[in-house]
Amino acid sequence: MTFFSDPTVWLLILAVLVAGGLLLWPTINGARNAGVSPTEAVRLMNREKASVIDVSEPGEFAAGHIVGSRNIPIGRLEVAPELPKNKTLPVVLVCASGKRAAKAAKALEAKGYAKPVVLAGGLTAWKAANMPIETSAAPT
Repeated sequence: MTFFSDPTVWLLILAVLVAGGLLLWPTINGARNAGVSPTEAVRLMNREKASVIDVSEPGEFAAGHIVGSRNIPIGRLEVAPELPKNKTLPVVLVCASGKRAAKAAKALEAKGYAKPVVLAGGLTAWKAANMPIETSAAPT
């Protein structure tokens, strides 16, 4: 019984528990939707007919957005009639950094969308990957 009285054994057990917790943290924290890269987002758009929804404010959207994306500010997401009708297809959610898009993904999951994904790093990552953007007239 001296095995468990040795402090080294308890330190090893603690280290294993901490390491296991760190490995499981993304799952525990709900990071299932950590995001997709710009390249993966393009693949989803081209091969799986994903819709792209930019949840930025209209002024941000006008300053630059992914070509073909629709602007539905996160505040209007719950009641927006322009959301895709087919809830089984992927929906790529975008904002400047990805934080608002992550909230939007949770909201769409709650509305029954099967595949809402976040563009990891948001529009900043899209631009850094030299992907095309377009601008539009500023809202009035």
